[in-house]
Amino acid sequence: MSAEEILVYAVELGKNFCLYFEELECDALCKEKTLHRVLRNVNSQLLVVRPDLNVAAFEDVTDQEMQSGKGMLFSIHCYKTTTPLAGLPVAFTVQVENKSYYMCCERECGKMIVRFKEGEVPKEISGESNFIFFKKTFTPCCSQAFKFEYSMEQGMFLAFEEEGYLRKLILKKLSEDEVDETMKISLCKFSQNENHNL
Repeated sequence: MSAEEILVYAVELGKNFCLYFEELECDALCKEKTLHRVLRNVNSQLLVVRPDLNVAAFEDVTDQEMQSGKGMLFSIHCYKTTTPLAGLPVAFTVQVENKSYYMCCERECGKMIVRFKEGEVPKEISGESNFIFFKKTFTPCCSQAFKFEYSMEQGMFLAFEEEGYLRKLILKKLSEDEVDETMKISLCKFSQNENHNL
């Protein structure tokens, strides 16, 4: 095992005696912990991922469906960051038929689309990533619900949009002082023995 020496040059001593260096990259995001939760919208519907149909939507779920947990139990990977003002960086994965899928966003025909791709999220992220969202309190008086801002496009949040009988998971633009109930997401613990009112 060898150690590598890195020569750095101090540039200035800032406020609160913070020392700033030249030519250093900012810290990478490092996975800190993983939570296992179901995601509920304002209508108490669960987010269900169906990779075979390329769909993720909030649905009314029966007790029997809930016990199977297929496509509903999310792993929420929380990352450490040096810039906590943006919110807690998180990534979402879900198990469906013994395969793991991660949530990401891609541009398609000029519009940002939420997708679930087969694979895992890394333990460390050194640059920008299309699967990181910033977890923020929904409103100051509603600390038990959250909104999730896409890390690569400020002001774009996970939300749902009615499309026929579906309430599809989408990214939606939000102005700073606006409150949009379609973006309100609750993270609920999941247990095989719980009924559907978590």
